[in-house]
Amino acid sequence: MVQITVEMVRKKAEHHDRLLAPLEEIALHQENIEKIEFLQDWCPKLKILLMQSNLISKIENLNKLKHLVYLNLALNNIEVIENLERCESLEKLDLTLNFIGDIVSLESLKGNYNLQNLYLTGNPCTDYENYEDFVIGTLPQLHYLDGKDIQRSTRIKALQNLPVIRSDIMFEQQNYMHKRTKQKSRLEKDIKDKWENEYKDMDPDERNKKFWAEKCEHAPEVRVEIEKMRRLKLQSYETEEKKEEKRVYKFFTPEGRAYNINQAKIDFEFSDHDPEKFVLDLAVYKHLDTNLVDVDVQPNYVRVMIKEKIFQLHLPEEVDTTNSTAKRSQITGRLLITMPKAKPVIKKPTNTKKVDEPKKEQNEVCCHDPYGQSKREYLEIGPANNVLDFTNITRSKSTPNYVDPRIKIGEKEPSPDFIDNPEVPDLL
Repeated sequence: MVQITVEMVRKKAEHHDRLLAPLEEIALHQENIEKIEFLQDWCPKLKILLMQSNLISKIENLNKLKHLVYLNLALNNIEVIENLERCESLEKLDLTLNFIGDIVSLESLKGNYNLQNLYLTGNPCTDYENYEDFVIGTLPQLHYLDGKDIQRSTRIKALQNLPVIRSDIMFEQQNYMHKRTKQKSRLEKDIKDKWENEYKDMDPDERNKKFWAEKCEHAPEVRVEIEKMRRLKLQSYETEEKKEEKRVYKFFTPEGRAYNINQAKIDFEFSDHDPEKFVLDLAVYKHLDTNLVDVDVQPNYVRVMIKEKIFQLHLPEEVDTTNSTAKRSQITGRLLITMPKAKPVIKKPTNTKKVDEPKKEQNEVCCHDPYGQSKREYLEIGPANNVLDFTNITRSKSTPNYVDPRIKIGEKEPSPDFIDNPEVPDLL
């Protein structure tokens, strides 16, 4: 039995940030749900509820959905229309291909004044004589029945003949309910005996062939049995399939050399033509999020984790990890890793110039010892010229270091008309 869970509802509400309280629409079709529950408490603001193609046998736990406009319960095992009186906003109800034989239960929808569209196609009650007139007369608020527009004249005629039509419908319904009671007890007994005796020790493949070759009746019990057989078939496939054992990868040899690993099975190009760097081009999946790619460059190898899958390559020479770069194309998604070599090969230039021999310093002299061997010595004449004197660094020079030849240096003679007045003091 499949139950409605919070995780199931949140998964269906991904377009609404997985929030349940403000949810207005949800689709829970083809989930093999057998009972309606919890939705009215988790999603009180639901307007559209789609639960077709399940195994629901009863309409229940929907009375709190005051905003529900559209309810789809097609292809289920419902036999009675009930528990929808408090869904005041309900406008469209789809009960196609169910097992509704109790057509008088439609009278429970009289209070749903907003109900305009009703689908009952494929139910046993549609075989009753005057079925449409009974539905139209019982629910005069309807505008469409089984996809057909209801004419005003048809509605007036159905309301006029409703008492007579209802008595005929009740007779046909009693006959159907009598047959249905016998069918239900018989099918339950046959199915129980079949699974306890015939199918108990039978090979699963033979059981599947025999089950799908048999003719079956159209009934809720048969639908449940078909779903049970389908689950067993899926389980047998799962057991036959060998689960892939996760391979434990070894990253290094006993000597410490890195293995070459391509778990992701992606195409790549490794270039070593440049004498100063290595270039690795990885064909990473184009639409893969960059957050799922992790690059690790080490001196002797490079490792790339692509969605938890390993790509590792041994490098022939050591690389400079600090200056290595990784760039990814926004168009193709390819990953380009550039790794400069730690010790690049330096080639000698073709045109070499002869280096001149160092000249002898002026103070270098050649001396001969008494044994006839010559040796070089240096004469120490005064202090070295390159020694800086910091003692007079702030003292201003009294006389300039040079004399301009255009300037005539000498005592200035007074003019011929000059009269020396002793009372006039000297100029300072």
